[in-house]
Amino acid sequence: MTRPTTAMSVSDAVARRRSTRAFLDTPVAPELLREILTKAQRAPSGGNLQPWVVHVLAGSELQRFKALIAARRAENVFGEGPEYPIYPDHLAEPYKARRGQCAEDMYATMGIARDDKPARIEFVSGNFDFWGAPVALFVCIDRRLGATQWVDLGLYLQTFMLLCTEAGLATCAQEFWTLWHKTVAEFLRLPDTLMPFCGMAVGHADPAHPVNSLRTERAPLDEAVIFHGL
Repeated sequence: MTRPTTAMSVSDAVARRRSTRAFLDTPVAPELLREILTKAQRAPSGGNLQPWVVHVLAGSELQRFKALIAARRAENVFGEGPEYPIYPDHLAEPYKARRGQCAEDMYATMGIARDDKPARIEFVSGNFDFWGAPVALFVCIDRRLGATQWVDLGLYLQTFMLLCTEAGLATCAQEFWTLWHKTVAEFLRLPDTLMPFCGMAVGHADPAHPVNSLRTERAPLDEAVIFHGL
């Protein structure tokens, strides 16, 4: 698959970006990935701290990481415990309903019923394989930084994902990997000061897989935005 021949607007990239959960095994050109990562360095951050540290795995190194995770998973099926809560213990409305609807819509694309827990667990286990993507990123942040820098990390992630969309690549951010943060840190040989915040699957979307047809809904503007003086 080649890069788009015409420039994509920012609006188009925002509209087209989605969390892809089925990838082709088509390789990602190293020079293209380096170009995207170089451009992503322009992401904004307070005080220009640039609090992100990114590790990229592909080829034999990605396979070696998957083999390690498979061995650890066999020993401890429940993982190592999250280093940070992905969601609050008691998710308030309307957030709980939105999360539930997202899950129902996703499983519906594959015809997986609500009570078919084995099928749901099997699908979610695709996280361990980065959904079949040929490239995996681990985005890390210094533990000594604060909540504002976590916001900066989000700005970096969105910048990177939109640049990938422009280049014809698909992505899926995976906070899932906080459940295995010890193994990730060990494999990447991270210093104690660095925390692996999330993973990122990168590659070419499989257009034939039904899950990639999912387009999650967004709240109407008046539900999310309050205008003052306009």
